[in-house]
Order: sequence, then structure tokens, then C-alpha cells
Amino acid sequence: LTSKICANSLLIIHNCVNMAADHAENKQKAAKFGHNERHTPFLTSLLAGGLAGTSVDVALFPIDTLKTRLQSPHGFLAAGGFSGVYRGILAAAAGSAPGAALFFGTYETMKPVIGKWQDKYGGVSSSPALSHMIAASIGEAAACLVRVPTEVLKSKMQTNAAGTSTLASTFQLVLSEKDGRAFASNIFGGLYRGYGITLMREVPFAFIQFPLYERFKVEWGKYQGHETSPFQAAACGSFSGGIAAGFTTPLDVVKTRLMLGSDKSGVPYQGAGDVIKKVISEEGSAVLLSGIQPRVMWISIGGFVFFGAYETFRLFLMPSSLQ
Repeated sequence: LTSKICANSLLIIHNCVNMAADHAENKQKAAKFGHNERHTPFLTSLLAGGLAGTSVDVALFPIDTLKTRLQSPHGFLAAGGFSGVYRGILAAAAGSAPGAALFFGTYETMKPVIGKWQDKYGGVSSSPALSHMIAASIGEAAACLVRVPTEVLKSKMQTNAAGTSTLASTFQLVLSEKDGRAFASNIFGGLYRGYGITLMREVPFAFIQFPLYERFKVEWGKYQGHETSPFQAAACGSFSGGIAAGFTTPLDVVKTRLMLGSDKSGVPYQGAGDVIKKVISEEGSAVLLSGIQPRVMWISIGGFVFFGAYETFRLFLMPSSLQ
């Protein structure tokens, strides 16, 4: 009987040791493949994001112009067609660096913070995808403080609106639009017209893109036994961005119409609901998908350039002690 008890005790100890070893191995794998969020210093993510944002916006600006003109209530040809596809590039370049820098600075900072909250409280909320969604949403809210004024100016110039021959004249025109349809219009004019709908577009976009992007990187890293390279991260960003772009095109159409300010008859839009109602009743629901091809193409190519550039600049700027 004593020998049986000893044997059983040894078996229990052996099983406990194996369980502890498996747990330690799983923790090590999680740290290696991203279940524990990597730490990127705020300044590094800020600079890498700014450089990546400028790279992609300048490189792919003509495709964005064609997409905006396809979504114009005046029609593609009346909005400029294929001519002057670089109109508004100065506005885009001026806003892309600080907008992308704000996003990645916030996103990379919030990921480990939210991860710690999840570890502390546990439960079903410990999913990495949820932390990526929340961090990306907070990042988008911060970035839109810069991105929305940039988009308003860029959209006006891309569609050849009256009084938009230069960036300075466009800025003055938008500042003079104090009609109450934008946040604090008595101060900022129409610069923040469409801030709400932009958030309504960007947050669902981020909800889809970033969990997919991070997951693709993790699975690719697991498959090959080491972290993804900047080129591989670029491919993950391209694929996840194309998927998110397709699903959020209707929100992008509504955002573009709100930023342009009025319909083809010059009647001001009264909000996102008014845009949707007018588009469906006057032009048909299919118009809500206008520009989907250049949008998916632009964001897929842009995702490749953007995430590839971000990961490359991040690797270059990271202190050697943290690499």
C-alpha cells in the first residue's frame, strides 16, 4: 500500500512538472509571436508613423483623387476627370505626417496598456484582437484631429470647387463656411465638417484592419519560426487593408459628400442621415459603393507601402537595446 501511494504521488508530481513546463513554454511562445504586446517607444512610433504616412500619401495621391471624383455629387467628369490628379497634394502632404504620427504614437502606446488591463481583469476580455481594436480606435480618434481638416481641404481641391485654385485660397474658403454643420464652426469654419462620419468610417475600418494585420503577422511568424520581416508585414497590411476598405466604402462615400458640403444642386447636406437619404432616393443605393475599386486598390497598395515603411523605419529608429 505504501509503495502504491508513493508511486501515485510521484506520478502526480511528474504531471505537475510537465504542466508547469508546458505553461512556461506557452508563455515563451506567446512572447515570441506577439501574444504579449511588443513595446515600441513613443518617439520611435511617432517618427516612424509620420515618415510612413508621408510616403504612402504622396506616392498614391492620384488614385485617391480619382476615388474622390467618382464619389462627387457632380459626377466624375464635372469634378475633373483624369486631369490635374495632383491637385491638393500639398494639403495631403501637410496633414499625412502628423496624422499618421499621432495614430501610431497612440496605437503603439495603448496596446501594452490595454494588454495589462486585460491581464489584470482576465476573463473573455483577454483577447489580443480586442486590445488591437480598442488601441486602434483611440489612435484613430487622435489622428482625425489632424486628418479631417486635411481631408476637407484636399477634397475641395481634388473636385475643382470654386475658389480652390491654391491651398491658401482653399483654406480661407473653408474657414469662411460658418454654417453650423461642423464642430466649432464659428472658430474653425468648415475644417471639421465630417469629423463624426470620419470617425464612423475610421473606427470600423480599424476594427477590421488591425486585428487582421496583427493576426496575420503572428500566424506567419509561427509558420516560419521567427518574427515577420518588414516586407512580410507590408503584405499583411495590404491584405487586411483591402478587406477593410471594401466593407467601409459606403461610409467613405457619406464622408466625402459631407466634406464637399452640398449636393449637385448646391443644397447643403444636413448630416450623414440626409446624405444617405438623398443618395438612395435621387441616385440609387449602388452609388454608396461608388469608388470601391480605386479605394480597395489604393488602400491595398497603400497598406503595403505604409506598413512596410512603418516597420522599416521602426526597425531603423528602435534603440538597439530594445530590438
